[in-house]
Amino acid sequence: MKKLLGCLTILLLLTASVPTLSFAAKLNFGHIAPTFHGMSKGIDVFADYVREKTNGKYDIATFPMGQLGNERSMASQVQSGSLQIAAITTAVLQNFVPEVAILDMPFLFPNRATAYAVLDDQAVKDKIFSYLPKKGFVGIGWVENEIRDFSNTKHPVRTPADIKGLKVRVMNSPAYLDTFNQLGASTVGIPFPEVYSALQTGVIDAQENPLMTAVLMKFPEVTKYVTNTQHALTECIIIVNIDFWERLSPKEQQIFREAANLATQTNRTRNAEIKQNLPKLNMSIEEYCKQHGVELINLTPEEREAFRVAMTPVWDKYRGLIGDDIFDFMLAKIKEHKQ
Repeated sequence: MKKLLGCLTILLLLTASVPTLSFAAKLNFGHIAPTFHGMSKGIDVFADYVREKTNGKYDIATFPMGQLGNERSMASQVQSGSLQIAAITTAVLQNFVPEVAILDMPFLFPNRATAYAVLDDQAVKDKIFSYLPKKGFVGIGWVENEIRDFSNTKHPVRTPADIKGLKVRVMNSPAYLDTFNQLGASTVGIPFPEVYSALQTGVIDAQENPLMTAVLMKFPEVTKYVTNTQHALTECIIIVNIDFWERLSPKEQQIFREAANLATQTNRTRNAEIKQNLPKLNMSIEEYCKQHGVELINLTPEEREAFRVAMTPVWDKYRGLIGDDIFDFMLAKIKEHKQ
């Protein structure tokens, strides 16, 4: 009996000596961007920075193009702890944390410069990220797809009325569906890889995606009218499983936050470069559209304002859903940083 107790004691001592974080040395970071995209480049820089600054303690493998599942699935995986890190668009994350839907309000930001200034405001990060821990997430930074635009096969779009009656493929997000339903469109749910053929065959008349994405997917071959509506910024939050995060030391947490800031800047810079020199095409987006006979429309400030006013019922609905506090806070910050 004494011999058995002695063996058990030794076993317990050996078990206690195993570092509690040894399982986390190999981490996975999931996202949906293709490898050439600015988001993917930013996330790769994130992984490299963490590996370097922690002397290899945390080796992050990145998984682009939804290799670990769609965004809703990856968010659930981070929530459960089976995935440590992911970049999830607020359009999807709002299904878990309703308050982040504020960033998907149509025509919220007057321009890109203002959007970036607001998002880089530490008080904005602190406010929006404060809603995440109760759902098992920690937000540490931003990456993005791009600002969303509108293309269709029927006619030029310059006013809200021009969208009425069009069959529009819309991302499966409550805020985006509400936006186009309010404009009188017939919203259609089609998987993204099927959008080109759906436009080509007339199953849908229009789609809404960043123009850069549309060009890279060759949508202008089958949609000859493109409007730079810039109706929403497809922003993603880098989320970390809360239990994993709380096991990191304060110094390690700071390294992860620094990596997220670096990913943000890399993402934005790379996206700007792509728009001026499309991969494998060696031309700008404007040149590509011209070459394919696409009418590219840039809205005037007055035309954009007409769209924003048309979105009042959508804003009112979400104010009721997510509260005056976050709504008024964001509108004040946009006014503060307007450029």
